[in-house]
Amino acid sequence: MPRLCYVSKNFSDEHWEVIERTNMICQTYRAQGFNLTLRQVYYQFVSRGWIPNSDRSYKRLGGIVNDGRLAGQIDWDFIQDRTRNVRSLTTWDEPQNIVDAVARQFRRELWSRSGQQWRPEVWVEKDALIDIVTQAANTYGVPCFSCRGYVSQSEMWAAGRRMKEHSAEGFQPVVIHLGDHDPSGIDMTRDIEDRLEMFAEEAVEVRRIALNMDQILQYEPPPNPAKLSDARAAGYLERFGDESWELDALEPSVLVELIRDEIGTLIEWDSWQEAAEADDLDRERLAKIAKRWPEVEALVDSEGGEDE
Repeated sequence: MPRLCYVSKNFSDEHWEVIERTNMICQTYRAQGFNLTLRQVYYQFVSRGWIPNSDRSYKRLGGIVNDGRLAGQIDWDFIQDRTRNVRSLTTWDEPQNIVDAVARQFRRELWSRSGQQWRPEVWVEKDALIDIVTQAANTYGVPCFSCRGYVSQSEMWAAGRRMKEHSAEGFQPVVIHLGDHDPSGIDMTRDIEDRLEMFAEEAVEVRRIALNMDQILQYEPPPNPAKLSDARAAGYLERFGDESWELDALEPSVLVELIRDEIGTLIEWDSWQEAAEADDLDRERLAKIAKRWPEVEALVDSEGGEDE
């Protein structure tokens, strides 16, 4: 885990405390398999009562964390920017390596193979949370989609056609949605339902599993003032009052559990397990091929001239 110093800095005792707390939080989540965004680190500070919940606090924390990383006091891998990434082509040193990777990654589409009724997708309002959502949904081979706020008309049309195709094949499509609990975040669920129905040409079930008021009462994420400038603020204030809450404030493990639990309610487990066990056997076969790759190469080379 790299702590690399690029700029020497002298920190006050107060700033050292912030750096040490940041490392403690990030190490705890790294042990659970999560890397955090700066926003998620911020909410950990707020929920522990270490800083107030305000834009000024967020900017101040970001400045201290940035200085701590530059000075080699915070691991560079601890905090991720999930919205800006370099995309490159995957390459392999040897053919055996890719066969070994395929062995570990091989899986069939179990929803069809096991005769499941439902065809779920998980949609999340914020791109910064897509890695956490994907980690949860990948367990069951469920597609994920980052809405990035209100979904574009192009993507909504494409989704509606997918849902229509599922229905035509006799399956039941369902969208599992996660968003902020604020005027726009609540309205986004309504918008998804309305436009999916239009483009699928029939009602599509949309299950909003977070962030909901029962979770706010249970987990007590730090509140923000509701955005009064939002065109949907009046209806929100009437229903929920003048506070709002961000999805990022929920623990990553809570988000993963919510998603996996909801997907689990859609699965007929006996047929699912039978199909999953068949995949396990095929992964074992592929792993044996990878281990014996020199023999495979020798066999192919010995037969190489027969097709010429």
